[in-house]
Amino acid sequence: MNVLLDTHAFLWAITGDEQLSETARETFLNPANSLFFSAVSMWEICIKISLGKLSLKRGWLKKIQNELMINAVQWLPIEMSHCAELTKLPFHHRDPFDRMLIAQAMVENMLLLSRDKRLSAYGIERLW
Repeated sequence: MNVLLDTHAFLWAITGDEQLSETARETFLNPANSLFFSAVSMWEICIKISLGKLSLKRGWLKKIQNELMINAVQWLPIEMSHCAELTKLPFHHRDPFDRMLIAQAMVENMLLLSRDKRLSAYGIERLW
């Protein structure tokens, strides 16, 4: 199954955070799944670090790059079709990062690994 990782799901998976559900952990570790990390999530991480809303250990960029490679997580760029899908989304959720992840999941027909229950209002398949 193709799985798009929400930002928190990816960070919690690579740091062993206990907030990651058992289902999410199993999904992340299952080699039968194709995992995707969006450019949106990288953008969100960088913005939150610059605003002081997220603190990661020194060498965080290299850690993310290594974890993507080690876990065979594929990079998902933002495509025009993803941006166009945003125009169709109702405002159940106002977070721009989450809205783009929703649009990407819809266009790419991916399951979204996220604990945010509000995302289910968009009719996407969300797993946690």
